[in-house]
Amino acid sequence: MTTTTLDLSREDCARLLTAGVAGRVAMVTPTGPHIVPVNYAVDGESILLRTSAYSLLGTYGRDALLCFEVDQFDYELKRGWSVVVRGRASFVDDQDELAEIARTWQPRPWASGQRHLVVRIPWTEVTGRQLGGGWDPWEHLPVRRFA
Repeated sequence: MTTTTLDLSREDCARLLTAGVAGRVAMVTPTGPHIVPVNYAVDGESILLRTSAYSLLGTYGRDALLCFEVDQFDYELKRGWSVVVRGRASFVDDQDELAEIARTWQPRPWASGQRHLVVRIPWTEVTGRQLGGGWDPWEHLPVRRFA
C-alpha cells in the first residue's frame, strides 16, 4: 500500500511548530554529526532551546548551521507529518531579550540540571511534509501549546 505525501505550506509548518513541545536538533561536531532531543519554544520565526554551556549544543552551536525537526506519526494508520527548520544559531545574551523570553514562553527542559544558555535558531529554511491525505495533522496533535 502506498501513501500520499504532501508538502506543507510555511503557514502549516509554523502552526505545527508553535504547538509542539519536544523535537530534535542536528549539528556537526569535530567527531561527526549528532542529533539531540530537546524541549523548545517558538519566538516569532525562531526556535528557542535552553542548554548548558558545556553541552554539545553549547560547545558547537554558536554561529553553526543547525537543523531542528519536530514530527508525529501514527504507525497503525501509516500517516504523520514532519517539519524541519534550518538556520544559523546564535546565543541569546541580551538581558532585555532574555527577560522578554522568560515573560512570554521560555523553553522548559524536561531533563534535570542547570540550562542557562538560550540558543536561537531562526527559520531561514522551513519545510514540512504530511504522509497520508484526507486528514488534518492539527486535529490529531497530542498536545497543543500556543506561544
